[in-house]
Amino acid sequence: MALIAVEGLEKVYASEGVETRALCAASFVIQRGEFLSIMGPSGSGKSTLMQVLGLLDRATAGRYLLDDKDVSGFTDDELARLRNKKIGFIFQALNLLPKTTVSENVELPLLYDETSEASNEDRVRGALEAVNMLHRADYLSNQLSGGEKQRVAIARALVNNPEIIFADEPTGNLDSKAGLQVMAILQALNAAGRTIILVTHETSTAEHAKRILRMVDGEIVADGPVVNRRIASKENELLK
Repeated sequence: MALIAVEGLEKVYASEGVETRALCAASFVIQRGEFLSIMGPSGSGKSTLMQVLGLLDRATAGRYLLDDKDVSGFTDDELARLRNKKIGFIFQALNLLPKTTVSENVELPLLYDETSEASNEDRVRGALEAVNMLHRADYLSNQLSGGEKQRVAIARALVNNPEIIFADEPTGNLDSKAGLQVMAILQALNAAGRTIILVTHETSTAEHAKRILRMVDGEIVADGPVVNRRIASKENELLK
């Protein structure tokens, strides 16, 4: 059973009587443990597809099965619970609270959970350890470098132990070294069994995945494996 299966997925935005088709009959499957990159230029529909797959938006038409369950009939509350349970997000904008500590930023998704405070502390600690940021736990997020902020954002995505991680242009605002550190973390998370869905417009970033789905004008124009996959940890060694 595929983790994600979509068939004829469409998304149409309407504004002042004008319709814009952001997704056109997308059909594909994603298996558990895959590392998939959704790649395309600005306006290609890749972010729209991520938002639909991540349960942040609803498709206009088509079927979306997550764990063999058709989510189209779910209420907003049901989608929110499923999203908080199974999905973690890493955004280019980071969305960290600037005058809040690293630990408090990472803990935010747990505020919607009913776990104990002690359990929350353990989960925050584990997430920060996974991205080598435990030593910055008590720093304010505005005291961190760009690369450190992105690692905190990854820790926040990990704290609920999600099965799927969506990363939307996670290296877009970083220099090459910090960007490779982020990709190395994502590759390690994938090697540990998590499903990673990366959204990017850069070929060099997309090639860190195992499979690339290419989009143009809302359509999937290619879908296949990465032949010469980039390994971020090795690339980072060359920069030292």
